[in-house]
Amino acid sequence: MQVKEEVKSQEKLEDITGITCIYVPVNDVFESIKWYQKNLRCEPTDIHAVEPGMKIAILRFPDANGTPHGPTGAVPAIFLIESSTEGGRLGFTNHEGHRQAVGCFITPRIQDLFNRFKENGVNIAGDIRITCGPNLQFFDPDGNMWEVWQP
Repeated sequence: MQVKEEVKSQEKLEDITGITCIYVPVNDVFESIKWYQKNLRCEPTDIHAVEPGMKIAILRFPDANGTPHGPTGAVPAIFLIESSTEGGRLGFTNHEGHRQAVGCFITPRIQDLFNRFKENGVNIAGDIRITCGPNLQFFDPDGNMWEVWQP
């Protein structure tokens, strides 16, 4: 008769479990809030009073029920911070010499987003492209480059 030994497995802990926010440098936080609300439909939290002259703001994306994702939700917040242009803006030049976004959002409706951007005068970098699925690159008014992808 064999005796079966129990092997205890050590619990593996995750070091990183998500992204809570993306820091975005902007010239005017108040005006940027309005742009992000209009074009990406995110909403400011009530942590900072939304008023002209504000220096920082946290924007959250709503879920399908209109409830903002929390700090540990599936979608990170956008943390707008007033800054000078000397430090640069989000984006870089890739190995092919093209401007590249540092953040990519996911959408189930890229064509609707593209149409909204065109209607609102958003600076779009070309048309919808197909690379690993439909994607679209665009800029906020401060020159921060973003991308959106439809899986």
